Amino acid sequence: MAERVLVIGSGGREHALAWKLAQSPHVKHVFVAPGNAGTADNGKISNSAVLVSNHTIVTQFCKDHNIGLVLVGEEALLAAAGIVDDLRAAGVRCLGPSARAAQLASDSSLSKAFLQRHGLPTARWKAFSNPQEACSTDFPARVLRARGPAARKEVTITASKEEACRAVQEIMQDRMFGEMVVIEELLQGEELSCSCFTDGVTVVPMPPAQPHKRLLDGDQGPTTAGMGAYCPVPQVRPCSSS
Repeated sequence: MAERVLVIGSGGREHALAWKLAQSPHVKHVFVAPGNAGTADNGKISNSAVLVSNHTIVTQFCKDHNIGLVLVGEEALLAAAGIVDDLRAAGVRCLGPSARAAQLASDSSLSKAFLQRHGLPTARWKAFSNPQEACSTDFPARVLRARGPAARKEVTITASKEEACRAVQEIMQDRMFGEMVVIEELLQGEELSCSCFTDGVTVVPMPPAQPHKRLLDGDQGPTTAGMGAYCPVPQVRPCSSS
């Protein structure tokens, strides 16, 4: 029996999920809420105006439209809002991490502490809520990650202590992005993203991808939230089966 699927989000990630889901013979239709121009009336895919911030309304939408599965890509809804927890509690099948699990991606200090606690390699780091203490870190090059209610994933890369202190002032004293900052050592080299799908038992890895994060050509300029990505990457060769 073909299922109706709801994908929650509006970015390229949700667009790609909807595009791939629509190719399955097991999927009858894909709703994307709120979606974007690329997911509007595109074959088996259409946008929905359902208010995703109201989980009761989303639950009722799923029941009214016989939604067999919900996929949540919007990170703010996963960690802060806990939409997966609420939908599952209401009996709606949902693919996505619980609010507690999603904190590993949304809370830099929590994720760094998790890596350190379990002996997983990570750059040296410290978390600060005091700007004067944050300016005293002695890492030669620094990555500043804001954390707070409005923080999203703002990352600032600085090459000197003076530059780092200016960024700390903006983040913490002016409350531009958040109320806490995680400062970590800047590791030099290529950066790759390795994403996986998992149900808690089985892990299915996706091919590694490399995002475009710096604003200007030649890997220069401020860091953005990501302006696209490419896959496969030349730095990683696919494993051949024996």
